[in-house]
Amino acid sequence: MNDLQDVSEILSLPAYRPNPLQRLFRGLWGSLERARTRRLLSQLDNRDLADLGLSHADRVNELDKPFWR
Repeated sequence: MNDLQDVSEILSLPAYRPNPLQRLFRGLWGSLERARTRRLLSQLDNRDLADLGLSHADRVNELDKPFWR
Protein backbone atom coordinates (compact mmCIF):
# COMPACT_ATOMS: atom_id res chain seq x y z
CA MET A 1 0.00 0.00 0.00
CA ASN A 2 2.99 2.34 0.26
CA ASP A 3 3.28 2.39 -3.53
CA LEU A 4 0.11 4.47 -3.98
CA GLN A 5 0.53 8.04 -5.11
CA ASP A 6 -0.81 10.74 -2.81
CA VAL A 7 -3.21 12.76 -4.97
CA SER A 8 -4.46 14.94 -2.13
CA GLU A 9 -1.67 17.45 -2.74
CA ILE A 10 -2.45 20.14 -5.27
CA LEU A 11 0.27 20.51 -7.85
CA SER A 12 1.26 24.05 -8.57
CA LEU A 13 2.52 24.13 -12.13
CA PRO A 14 3.53 27.44 -13.68
CA ALA A 15 1.15 28.63 -16.38
CA TYR A 16 2.55 28.25 -19.88
CA ARG A 17 2.64 31.54 -21.73
CA PRO A 18 3.97 31.53 -25.28
CA ASN A 19 6.40 34.28 -26.12
CA PRO A 20 5.26 37.15 -28.37
CA LEU A 21 6.81 35.64 -31.49
CA GLN A 22 4.95 32.35 -30.94
CA ARG A 23 1.69 34.24 -30.43
CA LEU A 24 2.31 36.19 -33.64
CA PHE A 25 2.90 33.00 -35.64
CA ARG A 26 -0.14 31.30 -34.10
CA GLY A 27 -2.29 34.29 -34.98
CA LEU A 28 -0.92 34.37 -38.52
CA TRP A 29 -1.46 30.62 -38.91
CA GLY A 30 -5.05 30.96 -37.64
CA SER A 31 -5.76 33.78 -40.09
CA LEU A 32 -4.39 31.77 -43.00
CA GLU A 33 -6.43 28.74 -41.95
CA ARG A 34 -9.64 30.80 -41.77
CA ALA A 35 -8.94 32.28 -45.21
CA ARG A 36 -8.36 28.78 -46.62
CA THR A 37 -11.57 27.33 -45.19
CA ARG A 38 -13.60 30.32 -46.37
CA ARG A 39 -12.15 29.92 -49.84
CA LEU A 40 -13.24 26.27 -49.80
CA LEU A 41 -16.68 27.29 -48.51
CA SER A 42 -17.08 29.70 -51.42
CA GLN A 43 -16.57 26.81 -53.86
CA LEU A 44 -19.44 24.68 -52.50
CA ASP A 45 -22.69 24.42 -54.41
CA ASN A 46 -26.18 24.46 -52.86
CA ARG A 47 -26.30 20.66 -52.57
CA ASP A 48 -23.02 20.57 -50.62
CA LEU A 49 -24.25 23.39 -48.38
CA ALA A 50 -27.44 21.46 -47.68
CA ASP A 51 -25.38 18.38 -46.77
CA LEU A 52 -23.54 20.52 -44.21
CA GLY A 53 -26.76 22.04 -42.89
CA LEU A 54 -25.84 25.52 -44.12
CA SER A 55 -27.90 27.97 -46.12
CA HIS A 56 -26.74 30.37 -48.79
CA ALA A 57 -27.21 33.20 -46.27
CA ASP A 58 -24.93 31.39 -43.79
CA ARG A 59 -22.26 31.15 -46.46
CA VAL A 60 -22.56 34.80 -47.44
CA ASN A 61 -22.41 35.82 -43.78
CA GLU A 62 -19.20 33.82 -43.27
CA LEU A 63 -17.59 35.07 -46.47
CA ASP A 64 -18.27 38.71 -45.52
CA LYS A 65 -16.11 38.42 -42.40
CA PRO A 66 -12.56 39.79 -42.48
CA PHE A 67 -9.76 37.22 -42.39
CA TRP A 68 -8.78 38.06 -38.80
CA ARG A 69 -12.19 37.10 -37.35
